[in-house]
Amino acid sequence: MSAPLALRQWRAGVDFARAEQGAAEMANYAYALCDEATRACLLVDPAWHPLELVALLEDGQWRVEGCVLTHFHADHAGGRLFGTLAVAGVAELLAERDLPIHAQADEIAWLCNGTGLEPGAFVAHRPGDVLACGAGEVVLVHTPGHTPGSQCLFSGDNLLTGDTLFLDGCGRSDLPGGDPHALHDSLTRRLRGIPGATRVYVGHAYARDRFATMDELRARNAVLAPLTEQEWLARFA
Repeated sequence: MSAPLALRQWRAGVDFARAEQGAAEMANYAYALCDEATRACLLVDPAWHPLELVALLEDGQWRVEGCVLTHFHADHAGGRLFGTLAVAGVAELLAERDLPIHAQADEIAWLCNGTGLEPGAFVAHRPGDVLACGAGEVVLVHTPGHTPGSQCLFSGDNLLTGDTLFLDGCGRSDLPGGDPHALHDSLTRRLRGIPGATRVYVGHAYARDRFATMDELRARNAVLAPLTEQEWLARFA
């Protein structure tokens, strides 16, 4: 069995990137998954001020070995937000550090368009691929719908959902690349087997809590209710 990975969570505009325009308003979370035995770690969605996150980790004697993106939107990966606001992200990170940037294959073209990077800057993955982090592992769960290559990261007792699933509701499916049918399938089928005790960490601080268990979300989050696809689409598409 792989070693459990520790998790660090930061809220943009509060825990880091306090001076970045728009960071507090967007309320993004960034993460690191860390192997305490080897001090290796993976950054997750390091938008707004990625080098500050690297510095925070290195000050704690962690070694950043790569970056994982849940999806291409600028507030997670960097680029132009709403077409105007420049958000630092993986392009700025790669300008300073030679790191692999992991994403689902279906997301690569969108990431190139949003960040200005070439396809070779990214490591393209298929559903179910496993990333090593020291002695630990991260399973990449492809959950399209919010974007074509949205993915969740499953490691030990933790699930990082990006904008696929929030503590209350789910990500939008009406933005470019969104697909409400695919999002319904991701929420009801692709995440169905996640154990109830799993702690769910999401992409935005839209709720008071910083995480919840999968059992808690199944009991209270309407997007996980046992609806038919037609009923679900009528309510949430």
